[in-house]
Amino acid sequence: MKPILSLLSLPLLLSGCLSFGSKPPPQLLTLQPAVAIPAGQAQSTGAAATITIGVPAVPQELAAPRIPVHRGGVAIAYVKDAVWVEAPSRLFARLLADTVTSRTGRVVLSNRQSQLDPGAQLSGELRMFGVDEASGEAVVVYDATLQRGEAPVFEKQRFEARVPVADIEATPVAAALSQAANQVAAQVADWVGK
Repeated sequence: MKPILSLLSLPLLLSGCLSFGSKPPPQLLTLQPAVAIPAGQAQSTGAAATITIGVPAVPQELAAPRIPVHRGGVAIAYVKDAVWVEAPSRLFARLLADTVTSRTGRVVLSNRQSQLDPGAQLSGELRMFGVDEASGEAVVVYDATLQRGEAPVFEKQRFEARVPVADIEATPVAAALSQAANQVAAQVADWVGK
């Protein structure tokens, strides 16, 4: 009878050692657009140019919802307890869409809508979206590709913004990255709008 009781108590003893899933972060981070689109603002493709903004490609370090810290050019760590609410590429694409709409008046279409009205197409690669430890800056680097019409003519340009970070901790780094992302988005919108 004792061996059966010992076997039955084994799962109870192990339950204190096992964890199913990781501990959730204290908060999830997001990007805040510098200029919000007012609610109720109607747009029409009959009155404004259209654009489709693709979710940018990213290197492996940005495939996770974490904030990378570049150390000495050869090492990457992540900011402790800093987790984006979704992939940085999607957050940045949404910020780009809001900024292009507010700064240019263009109607931003989804991929499905763009099949009916291709308009301009913006795509690119988010090359860096993290912290450079040596300079103490949040850095956003976006390589953009723009096709303004149906002709296969492409324009390419690199956009970059750097914002100082006092402490490499979740909240100040996220705020600095949001500011840098807004600067890059404004540069891109001005380029698209010309």
